[in-house]
Amino acid sequence: MPLHVKKFVPSAAVLLFALSLSCPVPAQSAAAPPGQPAAAQQPTPPQQQTPSSQKAPPSQPELPNAPAPVPSSSSQEPSLSDLGFTPQQTQANPKLQAELNKRTEMLKIHQRLGLITLAPMAATLITGPMVTAKGKNGQTIMEPSNANLDFHAALGAATATVYFTTASFAIFAPKVQATPKHGAIRVHEALAFIHAPGMVLTPILGAIAFKQEQNGEKVHGIASAHGPVAVVTVSAYAASIVAVSWPIHLKFWEKQ
Repeated sequence: MPLHVKKFVPSAAVLLFALSLSCPVPAQSAAAPPGQPAAAQQPTPPQQQTPSSQKAPPSQPELPNAPAPVPSSSSQEPSLSDLGFTPQQTQANPKLQAELNKRTEMLKIHQRLGLITLAPMAATLITGPMVTAKGKNGQTIMEPSNANLDFHAALGAATATVYFTTASFAIFAPKVQATPKHGAIRVHEALAFIHAPGMVLTPILGAIAFKQEQNGEKVHGIASAHGPVAVVTVSAYAASIVAVSWPIHLKFWEKQ
């Protein structure tokens, strides 16, 4: 029996040594004393945390792509061809555009000169009574001075010159075919048939009246209509301006 023990013990020691070599103990773990259970392994030190600024932003959940709206045929606006216009009709016309630009510029000058004409016209009407001989009914005749006559005649000539210059810009402006006129424009043009003949008759009647007074005669006949014709002419001319300028803003300093 002792012989068998001596042979068993060395073989068991060799086996334990071989097992210890095949399963080495980690360096960080401490060997437990005999008779006690092995101690738990020490926890590994925590990794160094990165700054908050270097942290990756949390990934947002991806939203499903919304399908592109399909335009319906009912929501689309009709094209010019759908409305019955041919390609030739929709193409630009440089000649027509040039005529429209010229007409616009000439009518703007017509408007400005029209307002300027009103000033000498009103002054001529006001100075009219200053050149009329007074004291015809048995009283001493007081002839107007030459200064009054010359001033009134100069105002009349200036009025006629500016008036017909103003009218020329409207007469010779390019016309737009198939463009109906309505509203204030029709009233403006209708009143021109009153003040235009008046601007022709007024200076003629004034010259006849002046000649009669120079001959020592009382103004008579057709020359006596010089004053009333002048009043009608100025009234019709002012009404034609109001027709295309109404409403007139009296407070020009206010912002529109």
